[in-house]
This record gives sequence, C-alpha cells and structure tokens, in this order.
Amino acid sequence: MIDIQDIQKIIDKYDQSKLAVCTLGSHSSLNIFKGAKEEGLRTVCICKEKDAIMYQKYPVVDELIIVKDFTELLNEALQERLRSLNVILIPHGSFTAYLSTEQLTSSLKVPMLGNRKLLHWEVNRKSQEEWLHKAGLQLPATFSSPDDIDCLVIAKLQGAKGGRGYFLANSAKGFYKKADEMVKRGLITRQDIETVHLQEYVIGVNVYPSYFSSIINSDVELLSMDRRYETAVDSIGKIPASEQLEIGVIPTYTVVGNFPIVIRESLLPEIMRMGEAVHKKAMELAPPGIIGPFCLETVITDDLKIYTFEISARIVAGTNVGIGTSPYAYLRYGENMYMGKRIALEIKNAAKQKQLQNVIA
Repeated sequence: MIDIQDIQKIIDKYDQSKLAVCTLGSHSSLNIFKGAKEEGLRTVCICKEKDAIMYQKYPVVDELIIVKDFTELLNEALQERLRSLNVILIPHGSFTAYLSTEQLTSSLKVPMLGNRKLLHWEVNRKSQEEWLHKAGLQLPATFSSPDDIDCLVIAKLQGAKGGRGYFLANSAKGFYKKADEMVKRGLITRQDIETVHLQEYVIGVNVYPSYFSSIINSDVELLSMDRRYETAVDSIGKIPASEQLEIGVIPTYTVVGNFPIVIRESLLPEIMRMGEAVHKKAMELAPPGIIGPFCLETVITDDLKIYTFEISARIVAGTNVGIGTSPYAYLRYGENMYMGKRIALEIKNAAKQKQLQNVIA
C-alpha cells in the first residue's frame, strides 16, 4: 500500500501556488472542474476520445489528456506528468468502477483528496454494513444466501455499478429464475451471482443526502440531497398492470439521472446526526476518517423511519443537481456553493493554512 509519507514527499515537491484539480472525464467531472475554476484552480481531465465533446462544449478544463482506457491512469509516465502539473486527484464513482481498490491504494502515486483506506470499506458491501451498524444507523436486513430469502429483497452487485444489473426477488425460486434471465440479457455474469449482495427491499422514498467532511474545520456539512431516476423501474408505471404480467418484464435499476429533493424539516436533525455518526465511526475504523464528500443512500418509510442501505465515501453523481442551486448549500454558504466548489475551497484553504497533507492520501 502507498504510504502517506510517500504522498507527503510528493506534495513537498509541488508548487502549491499552482495546484491543479484532476479527475477522470465522467460521472461528476463537470461539477468538480467548474468548482475548481470558480475557485481559481487549474483543471486537468483524463478523458476518452468519445467524451471529449463535453469539454469542448463546457470550457471548464485547462488540460485534456486523452486515453484509450482509464486504466492508463496506472501508467508511471502518465502519473509523472500529473505530478509535474501539481495535480490533486478527486475520486468519483468511475475510479472504483474501472480500477480495483488494490490498484488505487498500491499503484496510484498521485496525491488524492480523501482517505484511500476507506475505499476498501466502500466497495465491499459487508464492510459497509459493519461500518453503518457500528455508527448506530438503521439498516435493512441482509441474507447470506438466496435460499434464505423470505421477503422482498433487492439483489445488488459489488462495487459502483450505477444500479446496473440490480433486480428484485421474493423467494429463492424467484431469485434463481430472474438471475438466469439477467445473465441471458447480458446484464450480469455467473460470477456476479456468486458474490451478489441480498438486501431487504424497504418500501419508501429513496433519499440521498450528500455531506462534506472538513478535516480543516472539524465539521460535517450537509450540502445537497437528491433521488435517482432509474430505468426501467421508474418507467414501468407507464405500462398497464395487465401488460406487465403478459410480457413478464423484469425491471432494472440502472441510474440515468437524478432529481433534487427537499425533505420535510423535521427529518433534517436526524439526517445531520447520521452524517456525524458515520464520520465519527470512520475515524475509528480508518483514521483520520472521511475526508471531503460522502453520501448516505437511504429510504424513508411512511412512519418516517430512515433506513440506510449504502454509503459512498466520495462525491456522488447526485450532487450534480446542486450545481448553483442546492438549498442546503445555500443555507450555509449563500449563493453558488455546491460540492465541486466546496472541494476546491477545501484544497485552497488547506494549502493556505499549510495543512494540505491533512486532506490528501
């Protein structure tokens, strides 16, 4: 594993008056780059050729590095180029989708905002469950085997998949039948079935609060909230029930977008306490805890109980809905604060206070 001392030596060689923010060209990159530009930082994008049009239409990138595959980030020559540009990497969902946590923690010798040790906790659903339980949050039940299913469950793949390949089942028989059909459709593999995470499907409204954990300010800030728009589960209601039964549709949960949401104010204190509790427990599990953005994925039932079913210990795509408009960021900072800008502000403040080593790994 890359030692924090190794990263510190790299940071010591940086010209901290010319820091640059860098990320992979996908997921929440526009959010990250726009925030960096507004805070006066240079921006560097590692991008695939087919996606370069985004940064031609939205001029938020100073230097565009074209790659054939995101795994090229592990090449020493590219890493040396990034270090020469005084880059701070901002991880998002594509990092763990295209690279393994082992690669990110042992082969990526570029300073990164956040705590690399928490990546292992995030991508393993059993570890996530342990973390959230220890933080005192309420979780849906989980099942170790499809044969144990005795209620409606959602079957989830390991890692950041954007909901792709998820499906519902309410019995062992139903699970195996749907799993076979998902394999035939190419949405999952046989190996996915062996490692699938089975979680009770709690009926309620999905709400995704996003926080920013500031090591510099010793505070956890609630900055935005969203819910996801998923296909085909969010469009199935347009099909009459009789036709649904006739065609035997199996809805999937691939995320295609996000909606902003403002929850009733009486729920805010608990949402805030949950964020504080998760960060406090992270400080014990993987010191110094969460650095920067994180998100709790929750469902709120009709009796207003909040169940947490996942955590993302980095920026999530749902924060894109808050660019310039989030009421929660506005309540704290006034106009035009959002996650990408908050990230850049933390980097700037850390450099100014000579604490950059405290926010990177």
